[in-house]
Amino acid sequence: MQRPKPLTTLLALSLAAAFGGFAATALRDGLEQPARAEPGAAASVPAVAQLPASLPGQPLPSLAPMLQRVMPAVVSVHTKQRVRVSPFGDDPFFRRMFPELTQERINESLGSGVIIDAAQGLVLTNHHVIEGADDVSVTLADGRTLKAEFEGSDADTDVAVMRIPTDGAPLTAIPLADSGSLKVGDFVVAIGNPFGVGQTVTSGIVSAVGRANLPGVGFQNFIQTDASINPGNSGGALVNLAGQLVGINTASFNPRGSMAGNIGLGFAIPSNLAVSIKNQLLANNGVVRRGTFGIDTQDVDERTYRGLGLDEARGVVVTRVYPGSAGAKAGLQVGDVILAANGERIDSSVALRNFQGLQAADAQVALDVRRDGRALQLTTGLSLAPRDGASFDPRLAGAVFADLPEALRRQGIRGVLVESVARGSRAAQNGLQAGDVILAASSGAFSDLDGFRASLARAPEQLALQVLRGREQGRLLLR
Repeated sequence: MQRPKPLTTLLALSLAAAFGGFAATALRDGLEQPARAEPGAAASVPAVAQLPASLPGQPLPSLAPMLQRVMPAVVSVHTKQRVRVSPFGDDPFFRRMFPELTQERINESLGSGVIIDAAQGLVLTNHHVIEGADDVSVTLADGRTLKAEFEGSDADTDVAVMRIPTDGAPLTAIPLADSGSLKVGDFVVAIGNPFGVGQTVTSGIVSAVGRANLPGVGFQNFIQTDASINPGNSGGALVNLAGQLVGINTASFNPRGSMAGNIGLGFAIPSNLAVSIKNQLLANNGVVRRGTFGIDTQDVDERTYRGLGLDEARGVVVTRVYPGSAGAKAGLQVGDVILAANGERIDSSVALRNFQGLQAADAQVALDVRRDGRALQLTTGLSLAPRDGASFDPRLAGAVFADLPEALRRQGIRGVLVESVARGSRAAQNGLQAGDVILAASSGAFSDLDGFRASLARAPEQLALQVLRGREQGRLLLR
C-alpha cells in the first residue's frame, strides 16, 4: 500500500484549516458589522487580511470574484401594509358603533429580490414577500432606496414582478442560466437579506430538482438545496458558480420553525419557471391565466392497474372528458391512462394537475397514453375556460369565477372561487360575495371550474349553492 507523502498531506490540511477559518471569520464579521457600501460603489466581500492570497504554488479557493459581480443585482425589499385594528375584531356592527376605537397600524416586513433587467428596472421576488403591501421600496447594494412599482404576481407559483426607476445611477442585472440543466450535486450560492441583518451569502449543493411534494404550497417544481435559506432570504438569488441565476429562493422547511436552525432543506423556484411567469404577468396586466385539459381523472391503484393493461400501479385514468375541451379535441377518451406529459412521469392526479398548472396557456403538450393496453401519444393544447358568471347561468351574472388556489386544493378543498362580484348585479342580489368558495351545487357534482360550468350546461329550475365564507358554510338559493 502506498503511503501518503508528508508534504502533500500537510498542504491539504493547511488548505482545509485556512478555508474553515476564512468562513468562520467572515460570518462573525458580517454579523457584528453588516457591510454598508458607499453610494455608487459596488458591494464587495470583506477581505480577510490575516490570510495570504495563495499558498506556495496554489491559490486559495474563493467565491469573492463572482460575488462582486452578482451581489449588486440582489436587493432588499421593504413592504408596508396599513391595517385597521379594533378591539371588536372584524365585527362590522361594533366597528360602526365605535369608530373612535379603531386605530390604523402599519405592518412592516423584509424580503429580498433580484434585478433581472437593468434597462427596464425589472425585479423578481416572491408573491408572499409583497402580498397585501400598500407600499414597497427596494434598497440596492450600494445603499440607494427606490420606490418600487408593482407589476403583478402569481400566488400559485409564488412569483412577483416589480419595476424600479432606471433614471438614476446604472442598475446591475444578474445573468440568467438554464435551470433545466441543473443536476443534483451542482454547487449553488444563496444571496439575500436574512433577518434584516444585511446582504448575506450561503453556499451548498443542489440536493434535488423537480420537488413537488411540499404540503400547503401551490404549483411546485422546486430546486432543493442545503444552502441556508432563512427568513428574509425569500425572493433572493440562487446562483451557480458562474454567477448566473438558477433560482429564486422561496422557502425553508423545518417542522420546528426557524428557531431550530438550518436543517438543510431549502427550496427555490427554477429561473426558467420564474421568467415564464414574469413574461405572462407583463403580457396579461399582472395576472396569469392558466389553461386546462378539460378532463377529470383518478389515480390508478393496486386494484385497477392490471385491468387497465399496466405493468405497475401508477398514472391516472381519465374518468370524464368535457365537450369542446382541449382534451376532447386531442382525442382523449374515458378509460385512457395518462403515464407521462412532455416526457415527465405522471404518477397521480395531483402530479397531472401540478404539471398542467405550470404550463403557459398556449403550451403544446405530448401525452403518453395507454388505451386498451396499447401505447399511443396524443398532442394537445390547453384551453381557457370562460370565467364570467353570465356564461355559466344568468343567475350568476356579474360574478367572475376562478379555480381554487392550489394551496387550498392541497388541503383537500374542492370547488370554485368567486373572484369578484359587480355591485348591484344579479349575483350580488343573490348573496354571492368576492372570496366565497362554492363547494357544491344542485346542478351536479364538480371539483373545478370546468366541472362547475359543465354541471350548469342544462340550467336547473332551482339553483342552490353550498358556499364557504371564511370559516362558515351556508346555502344560497339563487333566483
